[in-house]
Amino acid sequence: MDALAERLEGTIRYYKADLLDYGSYDEAMDGCELVFHTASPFSLNVNDPQKELVDPALKGTQNVLESANKCPSVKRIVLTSSVAAIYGDNADLEDIEEEAFTEDHWNTSSSLKHQPYAYSKTLAEKEAWRLAALQDRWDLVVINPSLVIGPAVNPYARSESFNIVRQIGDGNMRLGAPAYSLGVVDVRDLSEAHYRAGFYPEAEGRHIISHKTEDFLSLATYLQDEFGGSHHLPKKHSPKFLVWLFGPLKGISRKMVSRNLAYTWKADNTKSKEKLDIHYRPVKESISDMFRQMVQYKRL
Repeated sequence: MDALAERLEGTIRYYKADLLDYGSYDEAMDGCELVFHTASPFSLNVNDPQKELVDPALKGTQNVLESANKCPSVKRIVLTSSVAAIYGDNADLEDIEEEAFTEDHWNTSSSLKHQPYAYSKTLAEKEAWRLAALQDRWDLVVINPSLVIGPAVNPYARSESFNIVRQIGDGNMRLGAPAYSLGVVDVRDLSEAHYRAGFYPEAEGRHIISHKTEDFLSLATYLQDEFGGSHHLPKKHSPKFLVWLFGPLKGISRKMVSRNLAYTWKADNTKSKEKLDIHYRPVKESISDMFRQMVQYKRL
């Protein structure tokens, strides 16, 4: 998040820590007033979800917040959570009274066996709020982004976002894209949201950071003019029954297909615009900048 780094340079002491090590953050945090906790593994295909997802997310959050309790200088913690802590499946929308997910909702449908990444984010954020309630020196502000797209500071970075966009352009979906609806947000807008969550005195609570609802086909459509001649971009949706039938061969459970495909994802981003003054850039700009960078660095 280059925009965030540039604006915070000289203001916050940066440090890196291996979440899997669960070491002490105390020395690195000493003297800081503002702490950003952004690290948590994002992967959809894992062998041991407890070890690879839940433990790093939960224990990493505990480690950072407990260290903050030992540092008298800390006044605010900004936690990067996810919309995955708000909902687990698109079908969950049918179980709420509102027309869209809001910051008041919590994911109740995920588990170690179903949507374990979403489960890990839910547990980690709930633990953060629990620890925050046990003290009154620092306040907690949470950012809940949807799928993050846009150009990377490190063009060789590996994350699920890159894997998803790669599959849109490398021919995996040339015969049809699953009708999977999701929210997307540009990484540069997400950086701005983090900055404002940290420095706006009135910032509080959770914030859904998501621009628009898209699906894989609509993202591919934004790319057709510039990249359609050189890449096998999808031009239609795959029938749900085919994805349900063959999904397990690609690591996609049939329960995930049943509870997400052909359901429209909706979330209310009003709070991010009114309280953090976020002005979202066009999705076409975000996905095109990302795809162009991936092509340039031979990631596709």
